[in-house]
Amino acid sequence: MKTALVLFFAAATCSAARDRGEDEVLFKSWMSQHNKVYEPEEYRRRLQIFAENKRRVDRHNEGNHTFTMGLNQFSDMTFSEFKRTSLLNEPQNCSATKGNHVSSNGPYPDSIDWREKGHFVTDVKNQGPCGSCWTFSTTGCLESVTAIATGKLPQLSEQQLVDCAQAFNNHGCKGGLPSQGFEYIKYNKGLMTEDDYPYTAMDGACKYKPELAAVFVKEVVNITAYDEMGMVDAVARRNPVSFGYEVTSDFMHYRQGVYTSTTCHNTTDKVNHAVLAVGYGEENNRPYWIVKNSWGTGWGMKGYFFIERGKNMCGLAACSSFPVV
Repeated sequence: MKTALVLFFAAATCSAARDRGEDEVLFKSWMSQHNKVYEPEEYRRRLQIFAENKRRVDRHNEGNHTFTMGLNQFSDMTFSEFKRTSLLNEPQNCSATKGNHVSSNGPYPDSIDWREKGHFVTDVKNQGPCGSCWTFSTTGCLESVTAIATGKLPQLSEQQLVDCAQAFNNHGCKGGLPSQGFEYIKYNKGLMTEDDYPYTAMDGACKYKPELAAVFVKEVVNITAYDEMGMVDAVARRNPVSFGYEVTSDFMHYRQGVYTSTTCHNTTDKVNHAVLAVGYGEENNRPYWIVKNSWGTGWGMKGYFFIERGKNMCGLAACSSFPVV
């Protein structure tokens, strides 16, 4: 009996050591891929977090889920660190609860993707270590609306919104809302291009030059809170739509498939991230939104994700809007 126990523990020890070795090999490869360098003590800490994230990804992918997880640029971070590095905003209650969008009675196409309808969607961008997702949702939507109206797809300045839109209850790298970004552009009488006002991923002094304004907003259209069919109507008939929702820890590791969650909330007061719905579709009888994120093309499906449609998943219907140019 003692011999059997000794052999069991020896085998378990060898297996754990082998797993640690495999984790370290994978971690070093990941470090090289993402240009990461650590001091020895920090290296050990990051390796441990990386290994825990990898185990979570593997456990999830072994289960029966509608989406898969994967390692990405955030895999050496805890979710608390992920939130603290300003990639997520502090929850900000959406002011656009009573909308002015007037829906038609349909019918609507079964699917739509503005990326495939023409040159209407700019490439995925990367907000970096700044809670400026709301600015990327704002510019992404305004870029598309402008292209649909004029045939010309501009590259617009997120940094102007970061630096200049505080009077409209936005807070630069500490968060804001697309609806309030559109309001700023409307009353400011213009937004500059990315080339003329480049992104720095940090708060700065406002350098807006009215003579370089490239686009203008005539009206801000808010969709009534929780009216997800209103979002469908807008995306099907008009253009991509900005929306906010709540990111929880599993979303950080999203790789592909239709994201669903049992832990996120569906109310306006928990919204902590803003993105852009560029279309919708259905997979295995599960309707979804096609969404452009701002975490670079190495995250998710080349920077995009699908999220379940029709259930106000994670509060995605709580705060949606688009501009008229």
